[in-house]
Amino acid sequence: MSQTPTNLTRRAALTGAAATGAGLLVLRSVAPASATPEAMRAVMRTIVGDAPLRKGRVQLDLPPLVENGNTVPMTVTVDSPMTARDHVTAIHVLNEKNPQPYVVSVHMNHRAGAPHFSTRIKLGDTQRVIAIARMSDGSFWSGEQDVIVTIAACLENF
Repeated sequence: MSQTPTNLTRRAALTGAAATGAGLLVLRSVAPASATPEAMRAVMRTIVGDAPLRKGRVQLDLPPLVENGNTVPMTVTVDSPMTARDHVTAIHVLNEKNPQPYVVSVHMNHRAGAPHFSTRIKLGDTQRVIAIARMSDGSFWSGEQDVIVTIAACLENF
């Protein structure tokens, strides 16, 4: 019995859809995204623009040697009085070798209290991590740390 659109069985439709979907998965080739030091510098230029990026006032606390890059504790602290006239407006954390150069951006105002936060991040390889703080006067300050990773994270294809 020939199957036409009018007498197509449910089983035949599902089998055809599954075969088509499986074929698409086989044909799709995905290259993993990969941040580079150049990509990180481009993001830094996007954040800072033409303003000078000064070292200091930002403390980036990461372990210098990490056995597993899947959960790396990180704390960022900025030296600021957090008054209405002098406060942190944003903190950006960037990396050189994860799939994307952005790790996290935190926006705040003078009512935020202490200008610091802690989280856990993934690191795909041994690399440098940079934190950039934008201040209410338009200045940018940075801190950085190199981290050695023995078992990398971020290895899955996207």
